[in-house]
Amino acid sequence: MRKLPMVSDMPSSDGFHEECAVFGIAGSKEAANLTYLGLYALQHRGQEGSGIVSSDGEQFFQKKGLGLVADIYSKKTLRELSGTKAIGHNRYSTAGSGQLQNVQPLTVNFAFGNLALAHNGNLINAGVLRGELEAYGAIFQSDSDSEVIIHLIAHSKGDTIVNRVIDALSLVRGAFSLVLLTDNHLIAARDPFGFRPLCLGRYKGSWVVASETCAFDLIDAKFVREVEPGEIVVIHDSEMTSYHPFLERPHAQCVFEYVYFARPDSKIFGPHAVYPVRKAFGRQLAKECPADADMVIPVPDSGVPAALGYAEGMGLPFEIGLTRNHYVGRTFIEPEQAIRHFGVRLKLNPVPDVLEGKRIVVVDDSLVRGTTSRKIVKMLRQAGAREIHLRISSPPVIAPCFYGIDTPTQKELIGANLNIEEIRRYVTADSLGYLSLEGMLAMAPGFSNHYCNACFTDNYPIMLTKAEQLQLGLFEPDQLSHS
Repeated sequence: MRKLPMVSDMPSSDGFHEECAVFGIAGSKEAANLTYLGLYALQHRGQEGSGIVSSDGEQFFQKKGLGLVADIYSKKTLRELSGTKAIGHNRYSTAGSGQLQNVQPLTVNFAFGNLALAHNGNLINAGVLRGELEAYGAIFQSDSDSEVIIHLIAHSKGDTIVNRVIDALSLVRGAFSLVLLTDNHLIAARDPFGFRPLCLGRYKGSWVVASETCAFDLIDAKFVREVEPGEIVVIHDSEMTSYHPFLERPHAQCVFEYVYFARPDSKIFGPHAVYPVRKAFGRQLAKECPADADMVIPVPDSGVPAALGYAEGMGLPFEIGLTRNHYVGRTFIEPEQAIRHFGVRLKLNPVPDVLEGKRIVVVDDSLVRGTTSRKIVKMLRQAGAREIHLRISSPPVIAPCFYGIDTPTQKELIGANLNIEEIRRYVTADSLGYLSLEGMLAMAPGFSNHYCNACFTDNYPIMLTKAEQLQLGLFEPDQLSHS
């Protein structure tokens, strides 16, 4: 086990953060309105900022802002986003700081006209490519790795926009599910490994692209299929053309999408619904880590499906022992006197009448830093729970992600610092159990070798050069491989 800083020195924020959301539509007079609704449905994938760019075939119109979708756009601004094509983006920064210039879609005017890009994922060689482009005179307007793709398209010698996109994406390494808007085209592309989801649908006579199918449900669009790993889809007028220009790679779909990121009512990575997968994780967890208890409660909201599955597997009652404030945001007021577990209480509060004197199983989807779990366990004891058995519906997180998730560094991951018994003592639970890697992959749809599980195994689908590892900044210097 690696020698790393003590968990008590870790920051108080906990968990993996959502990545980003992309949406695109072509061939609708309501393109901007439908993009707004799609982004609204995909708000869970990014709450830092949002942007929409529309096109009438000659001119781009755009609106960007920091904050939530509902707070950025108004009826007036949506009316100003003219045209029959639009793309949109919700941002949670994985690369680049939280400033307005980093909010996507990113736009440029170059030899082939107007171009806008919205990207979900992370490019592991963005820093190297940026240095090369700047040496050739490229001027960057943001510190987002996504802007590298735009410059690569502009610098390509391809004779069509599609060939330029192919040239650019052939040079980047890492994860990308993206939508591009030109004066005449809507283009969607997914990296050959298929890290992040990307769905293709139909709305009346229009083509629609989104990170998850929940965006289609809100606008009553029909899910057609996923954009395949390594595929580029080009939509011109009402016609859709598919290209597969890249070398085939082993699929590496992010299994954490099923654990936490995707909305439970979505279908991702093909026709596979998220909710039953999470419930199956819980049932498998009950087989692997049973507990002698009176009831099962979830950590809302992400732990609910797994907790239902665990309760079903154990034959125990399912109860709501923690309530969540769904309207919480950042607060600028903190009490002068110490309020126990104040930060967690902003989001969660125990229900003492449910918990008093009971032996409870608490089910959560993941345990990343452990700080929040520790506070929740102490809150539940304060509310009267007699025993607290913590169950996690995924394996221990031992390694950072650099494929599009805002991840703690390896020294901040409790699973990389401590064994399970040490973690149990830290979170102060009476027992602690994780779903095994084998159990998780057995319950995930399709082939187990089609998933990226690097955060649980430290086994990355794409080998990094030393320069790329240094750029990512997620490892300590003595942990870098000698590539």
